[in-house]
Amino acid sequence: GEYGASYGSSSDGFPSGPGGGFSGLSGGVYGGGLGGSSGGENTLPPKKARGHVYEYKGKKLEIRDVWKDNLEEEMQIIREQVKKYNHIAMDTEFPGVVARPIGSFNSSVDFQYQTLRCNVDLLKLIQLGVALADDEGEFAEGCPCWQFHFKFSLTDDMYAQDSIDLLVRSGINFELHDEMGIDVDVFGETLMSSGLVLMDEVRWISFHGGYDFGYLLKLLTCTPLPAEEADFFKLLHMYFPCVYDVKHIMTKLEGSTFKGGLSKLAEDLGAERIGPMHQAGSDSLLTASTFFALRKKYFNGQIHDSGHVGIIHGLGEGDPNRFK
Repeated sequence: GEYGASYGSSSDGFPSGPGGGFSGLSGGVYGGGLGGSSGGENTLPPKKARGHVYEYKGKKLEIRDVWKDNLEEEMQIIREQVKKYNHIAMDTEFPGVVARPIGSFNSSVDFQYQTLRCNVDLLKLIQLGVALADDEGEFAEGCPCWQFHFKFSLTDDMYAQDSIDLLVRSGINFELHDEMGIDVDVFGETLMSSGLVLMDEVRWISFHGGYDFGYLLKLLTCTPLPAEEADFFKLLHMYFPCVYDVKHIMTKLEGSTFKGGLSKLAEDLGAERIGPMHQAGSDSLLTASTFFALRKKYFNGQIHDSGHVGIIHGLGEGDPNRFK
């Protein structure tokens, strides 16, 4: 399951890796320059107007946009909020899947990890959404959700065309990402001191979160992902000591036949979407609402000791030392 050597060097923006190779996927994989419209106007509103306000359960709720010029001030707010609202649901938007690893693999699970690994190492994060809630599932007052926009260039960066087309239709403005997007290295440094990672009392919530956490670990460590899945889980457990994957939990329920996506599960559980699909802020809020609805329906509101902590859907069973 090795991959790597010939897919680029630091000079063209791609990480270098160990020996082996990968195969590109057909159907529109570009290193830039071939993606159509970037969508939207090429200007940012003033900092104080960078939110989208929605009605939710009779209250106003804001999803706030974060670019490079308001990163520090918004992270300072999050540092304060996470002390009370310690459940962080998250979602990422990234430029698709462009490669498959070549070689022999120990199992289909190993193949899934190596596929994740080579794509996360090759590609760049576009958006991260985080939504903060307390242990009762109540969102932080006013603005519980932040949508971070990262530097991404359709000219210089690699992507799968169908993924970019979907994101453009969902309202993502790639010209602004190129000009005003957050540098991932700067974000990694900021996240390290945010109180969101390396903290036992913070609960991270995802839905089928392998790629989400892969991209976060890449920017936190400033290195390619580990070659072995077991080492990936050790890193995950260190930076994110308490992780729930909603899809894993749902599929492991006794008698469960669930095979759908987040929107389907949310609908089944009566969780309400706020904001547009396929944007990280809205998806992170829906992930939170779905998690708490699932916890209430199947776990009587208590899930922490259920054996589901630290396991990601579609990957291995996690780091066996995660409870030690």
